[in-house]
Amino acid sequence: MTDLACGNVRSKLPALGFLSLLLFCCGNWALQSANAQFKVIAFYTGKEDQAHISFVREANQWFPRMGQQSGFSYISTTNWDELKLEVLSRYQVVLFLDTRPENPAQRAAFRKYMEQGGAWMGFHYAGFALTPSAVPQNWDWYHNEFLGAGEYLSNTWRPTSAVLRVEAPGQPAMVRLPETFKSTPNEWYRWKNNLRTNSDIQVLISIDPASFPLGTGPKPHEIWHSGDYPVVWTNKKYRMLYLNMGHNDIDYEHHTNKDLSFTFGNEQEDQLILNGLLWLGKAKAFGI
Repeated sequence: MTDLACGNVRSKLPALGFLSLLLFCCGNWALQSANAQFKVIAFYTGKEDQAHISFVREANQWFPRMGQQSGFSYISTTNWDELKLEVLSRYQVVLFLDTRPENPAQRAAFRKYMEQGGAWMGFHYAGFALTPSAVPQNWDWYHNEFLGAGEYLSNTWRPTSAVLRVEAPGQPAMVRLPETFKSTPNEWYRWKNNLRTNSDIQVLISIDPASFPLGTGPKPHEIWHSGDYPVVWTNKKYRMLYLNMGHNDIDYEHHTNKDLSFTFGNEQEDQLILNGLLWLGKAKAFGI
């Protein structure tokens, strides 16, 4: 299934009305695509954890709006079979919104795309791996070389806003961001590998000590009282940006699955994501 830049066109409209809407959306997306400075394709699964599904739903509404304003086209799909070179070659930036590819052929195509100069932005669960689990660390290039973080170790709970510190103000994705800013609520990850010791990794944003204690528990290990936690970084060998954001707060306790927070709508965080995408897409605004 593919969602075009105009958003999901599924509805209960009569067949003729639905077809008219679909043709309008496809035509509108084609026009945007023809006029775009660069093209973006996003992959997602959208099946596990309501917090991630909520984020994906937001992202698939926010990115098309930003594309109209900033000159890029956006298309998203749950069909990971589209992760092949003949498709990827048509896009300047690839997004992983919630998961990673599992098929060896898809993984090989993505690696080749990146090694040939493609660009990637990944969010939150796209970096997750834990052995043993349903998502084991069985892709060494992606987790250890490309992301650099290795396996997931732990996380805060529940989703909580953090004070974030910009560590590389001269990096294009950090343009117009203040030295520190408050994030939207998120479940923050801790990683097995120390990103600070990897010369290929440039940490762009980390959790500021003013955030501590971070998390509300109830388990003691879900509340962080100190430590170094990078949350946005790039690997200088590739055109890539990983952001740990992407987990909304959900009302699990009362079994309503109601959204209690949103990732988008925070001025500084929105600026960060847009900056990063424009940088990866080599937008004219960055002169690269």
